Amino acid sequence: MKVVHTDAAPKAIGPYSQGIVVNNLFYSSGQIPLTATGELVNGDVKEQTHQVFQNLQAVLEEAGASFETVVKATVFIKNMDEFQDINEVYGEYFHTHKPARSCVEVARLPKDVLVEIEVVALVK
Repeated sequence: MKVVHTDAAPKAIGPYSQGIVVNNLFYSSGQIPLTATGELVNGDVKEQTHQVFQNLQAVLEEAGASFETVVKATVFIKNMDEFQDINEVYGEYFHTHKPARSCVEVARLPKDVLVEIEVVALVK
């Protein structure tokens, strides 16, 4: 088991890691729209989703994976009415490769953000 950490993504805000690699699979922790320095992106759901994907890209690269090797994504959103906006941004990152995905509306997310995403990916 290998713990994944990169300064190109925000530090964990609790007792967990940015991700773990086990048996050539990378499991990310949920990424929220914090910058690598820990500042919250207060923009709309599209801006927040882009930041989440920047964070995911950083931890995937550190793990030796990429968006092209993601096998499963889980998307947590605060408001299902924003599903289309999130989907539009999501499609910019998964335009040719389309992993399995779940998307659920939740009552509340850390730091009251609008979106959180976690992924499982194959390590190259």
